[in-house]
Amino acid sequence: MKVLTIKISLAFIVLLSLLFITSFKFISLNTDKYERVRQRMVREQIVARGIKKQNVIQAMLDVKRHLFVPQNYERMAYEDRPLPIGDGQTISQPYIVALMTETLDLNKNMKVLEVGTGSGYQSAVLAKIVKEVYSVEIIETLASKAEKLLEGLGYKNINIKVGDGYKGWKNHAPYDAIIVTCAPSDVPKPLEEQLKEGGKMIIPLGGSITQELVLLEKKDGKLIKKVVAPVRFVPMVRNDGKRY
Repeated sequence: MKVLTIKISLAFIVLLSLLFITSFKFISLNTDKYERVRQRMVREQIVARGIKKQNVIQAMLDVKRHLFVPQNYERMAYEDRPLPIGDGQTISQPYIVALMTETLDLNKNMKVLEVGTGSGYQSAVLAKIVKEVYSVEIIETLASKAEKLLEGLGYKNINIKVGDGYKGWKNHAPYDAIIVTCAPSDVPKPLEEQLKEGGKMIIPLGGSITQELVLLEKKDGKLIKKVVAPVRFVPMVRNDGKRY
């Protein structure tokens, strides 16, 4: 009887060991190799520079920025700078993404319009916080890549279309908030009209040399302006390539 008990115990220990080894291999294969780098990015570039809203901080921790840049720039993905993503466009530096997102004061019940999908990184950050994201991208190749990537990552609340961002996306207006990631010289009238009463828009305004990141809040049908920071974004352009 004792011998049988010992054999059963040994078999049980072996089984547990095999399960532990298998689990360890599974965890190792699925570990995010940039997790610690991303945590440092959020700690040193985001929180240390004044970003306080927990939903924004958590989104910046959750979204893997290295998946949204070309492979040859992957190792630079968590550095404090914008990076090229092709077609003359860039992905904004992490702090600017966090700043623009926090300034809009978003919550899980909101519908947001994004002008300038780019690689889809800002879309992903927004989607972690709000109910629905509608994103417009004028460059078809970028829109297609972003859509495939976001679908592959399991995002269900991001809608992308190819179009002129200046005109917004009227079919789903009004929006609780609008975020613009390219710079026109003035506020596009269609975006003003598509912003909900009481809603907020964050947008870079200016020319090729001087730009300001501006927060606009719609009160009694008028936009109340507040300058947030000096910035440098790619220009907002028409279908013919000329800037707005």
